[in-house]
Amino acid sequence: MRKGSRVPFGRTLAVIASMLLVSLIGPAAVANASGGHGCECATPSIDRLQQWLASGEGTTVPPTGSLLVRERGGYAAKVAFLGAEWHVVVVWLGNRFEAQADLSKSAGFWMTYSATDDLYVQLRPASKWSGGDKWLTKVPSTGGKIAKKFFSFKPKAWTTLPELGTPGYSFASALTEARGLVFVGKTPNRLDFRGLSIDGYRPPCL
Repeated sequence: MRKGSRVPFGRTLAVIASMLLVSLIGPAAVANASGGHGCECATPSIDRLQQWLASGEGTTVPPTGSLLVRERGGYAAKVAFLGAEWHVVVVWLGNRFEAQADLSKSAGFWMTYSATDDLYVQLRPASKWSGGDKWLTKVPSTGGKIAKKFFSFKPKAWTTLPELGTPGYSFASALTEARGLVFVGKTPNRLDFRGLSIDGYRPPCL
């Protein structure tokens, strides 16, 4: 073999090896090994968020527990709010209650969802988790159709509701210790969540 032929031969071997790797373990496993941002967790998740929970507050279907269900090639989080009362659905950002995330550098989050009526999403900090007096922003109805919308973390985009109370802390401080996004609504609603991707934040799989 001539000396000049070694480089292309080596490249050919590398290509063959990569093709064999894909054929043996599948493209999804290769992507997982590469650490791509879009990789899901080994257990059911949406954008690596594994804990989508009905809290038991308000009459919902399901009444408690996980909202995650199989949807084609992945998972969706589905819940129905029944009656004219406050309903509460929780998403733990660190996939466990004790975890928290610093989102102070994040621009916001993209959410793919459908809703038959308006509702709100609260950003709840770890140190002030309990109670309804939280900063929130409106999640508009999509008329029951799947839509994708961006929700900014700019303080002016978040407000309060007199009925729920005014928090005694700033929205900026809540971003530094974000434990969860909590969806609340007081009207009958059918919700279907397909995506929730937070700018600059990668949830840890458990």
